[in-house]
Amino acid sequence: MHAIEKILALASGKSQVSAGEIVTAEIDVAEVNDLYLQVVKSFYELGGTEVKFPDRTTFVFDHYSPAPTIKAADNHRQMREFCKKMRIKALFDIGKGVCHQVLIESGFVSPGSLVVETDSHTTTLGALGAFGTGVGATDMALILRNGSLWFRVPEVMKIVLDGELKPGVMAKDLILHVIGKLKQDCAIYKCVEFAGSAVDAMSIDERLVLCNMSVEMGAKAAYIQPDEKTYAYLARYGIQHAKREVFTDPDYRYSAEYHYDVGTIEPSTALPGSVDNLALVREQEGIHIDQIFIGTCTGGRLNDIETAAQILRGKKVAQGTRLVVIPASEVVFKQALAKGYVQTLVEAGAVFSTPGCGPCLGAHEGVLASGETCLTTSSRNFPGRMGSTEAKIYVVSPATAAASALSGTITDPRSNLSK
Repeated sequence: MHAIEKILALASGKSQVSAGEIVTAEIDVAEVNDLYLQVVKSFYELGGTEVKFPDRTTFVFDHYSPAPTIKAADNHRQMREFCKKMRIKALFDIGKGVCHQVLIESGFVSPGSLVVETDSHTTTLGALGAFGTGVGATDMALILRNGSLWFRVPEVMKIVLDGELKPGVMAKDLILHVIGKLKQDCAIYKCVEFAGSAVDAMSIDERLVLCNMSVEMGAKAAYIQPDEKTYAYLARYGIQHAKREVFTDPDYRYSAEYHYDVGTIEPSTALPGSVDNLALVREQEGIHIDQIFIGTCTGGRLNDIETAAQILRGKKVAQGTRLVVIPASEVVFKQALAKGYVQTLVEAGAVFSTPGCGPCLGAHEGVLASGETCLTTSSRNFPGRMGSTEAKIYVVSPATAAASALSGTITDPRSNLSK
C-alpha cells in the first residue's frame, strides 16, 4: 500500500485498502473558513445538536479578514456564536492568517494525520506527510455531526524532481512547469506524490508550494514522505511525533510516474485565463504590470517575503506599479518584522495588508479594475478571480514578482542576479 492508503486504512479501522475502495474514516482535524457559514446552517438542517469532536474542530477567518462587507461581518458574528455554543475553542479570528498555515503553526497537523477543510488548497498539508483535502459545506457539516466522512481511496501518481535548481528558479516555477506539461485534469481525484533529489533539497516552505498547487491538476490530496527537515520544521510548533507513522511499501505500483530534471526549468508563468497556460517569463518580458501581489497560501510564507526583500533591498518599486504584500499568517508577519523584511519592502514602496487571503479571491485588499494587469504569487488566474473579469492575471514565483516590481514590467529574475 501507499502511505496515503495506510492513513485512510488506519483512520477507517481497516488493515488494508486499495484504490477505488469506499471507506468511512474518522477525521483528525476539521476546519471551517469564513466563506462557509452554510456549514453551520447545514449542520442544523442535518439534525446536528452537538459537534462530535469540538477539540478537533477549528474555524479560521481568512478569506474576509477583516470583514469588508456587512454580510461578511454578520457571517463572522454567527460563526463566533456557533463556536461558543459548541465549545469550539480553536477559533482563529481576523488577522491570524490563512487556514492551512494557521493549522500548521497551531500544532494541528502532523505526519499521518487526516485533515479536512472547506478549502481546496488543503492539499498543501501533504508536504508534511498528512492526508489533507478540501470538501464542501454539506460534507463538513456531516464531519462536525459525526466525526467521520466517506472517501474513495485515490490512485497515486508520482512526480519525481531531480537535479539542482538554477539561480532565480523557485518551487513555483517547477509546479507551473509540471501543470503546464500535464494539464489541469491530469490528477483528478488522485493523490500526487512529489519525490526526488530536488524535493529532498527544498525547504519546507518550498515543498508546501508543490503540494498546494497540486489541486490545480485536480488532485484530491498530495504527499511528500516526511524526513528530518519535516520533523525539525514541525518541532517549532510543538509537534514531536507522527499521528501515524506510515511508509509506502517498496513494491507499490503508481498509476503513473513523471520525471523532470529541474536544472532545465526556467522561471515560468501561467498566462491569463488558465493556470496550465504555460510560458517562460523571458518570453513575456516588457509587458506593463499595474499590480503585483505577493501572498496567500501559495506564496505568502517567510521564504517568499525574504526572496522579495532580497531583490528589492535598497531599491524602489517602479512608478505606476503597485506592490501589495500579505503574509500567510500573523506568525509569518512577526518573523518577517523581526528579520527586517517588512521594513525593507515598505521602504521600497510595498503596501502590507492583514494576514489572510486578501485579493486572491477578489474580495478585498487589492482587487483589480477592468483593463488592469496583475502578477501574483497566488494559485489561480481565471477571469474574475481577483476582481474584474476584464483584468489579466499572470501567476509567477515571488522572485519573478519582485524583479518585475522594480521594472514595472514582466522581468526575468535572473536579470537581477547579475546586478
